[in-house]
Amino acid sequence: MERANGGVIGADTEGKRYSFINIEGNRRLATVNLVPGSQVYGEKLVRVEGVEYRTWDPFRSKLAAALLKDLQDPKIKVGNRILYLGTSTGTTASHLSDLVGHSGVIFGVEFAHRVAREFVERVVKSRGNIVPIVEDARQPEKYIHLVEQVDAVYSDIAQADQTDIAISNCRTYLRKGGCLLLVVKSRSIDVTKSPRSLFLTEAKKLTESGFDVKQTVELTPFDKDHALVSAIWKG
Repeated sequence: MERANGGVIGADTEGKRYSFINIEGNRRLATVNLVPGSQVYGEKLVRVEGVEYRTWDPFRSKLAAALLKDLQDPKIKVGNRILYLGTSTGTTASHLSDLVGHSGVIFGVEFAHRVAREFVERVVKSRGNIVPIVEDARQPEKYIHLVEQVDAVYSDIAQADQTDIAISNCRTYLRKGGCLLLVVKSRSIDVTKSPRSLFLTEAKKLTESGFDVKQTVELTPFDKDHALVSAIWKG
């Protein structure tokens, strides 16, 4: 366990549970640890004024990368319900679990059975606010018996139709005024086109589908040819 040198920058306010912490002169993003003493992927645990934080690696989490690249407030707070499409082994899902706290819930959809098993072992077993769902996100009706209306959808899927998959899930589960955080992986869509042109195309697709696009954040140098699009569902 380390102690921060210089304390917290932008401390936990208005229900937010992420902060920027000074560690030996370096500015690090971190979340309040929902399960004190527990690590998920070898991240550092840091104690500041009696509160334990987990450092959030932007090279392992696209949401962390976007926040470090000045993504505006994603409006994820304590008590929120989040539908996560493409959880993989759960690095980002674990930090979202920190953010929503014990009163919130993460519905984590992962199609690959081997990866889903690792997600359960690494993350779900120690965190009571995550519901694992082993289904294809292309068929949101398959998990309608498990998922409530949600405050946010986080989508990180490496498929050519990744934006269409996110839109379909938002139409099924996202409340009016809720937030979509869409990771656009340009090389999964079309390797012949420039990433920036694809970011614009996918954002336009959201606008035409009933979203108010707030921001597009390119994730270089943390993830090459990736961007995160933040949008509000107008319903």
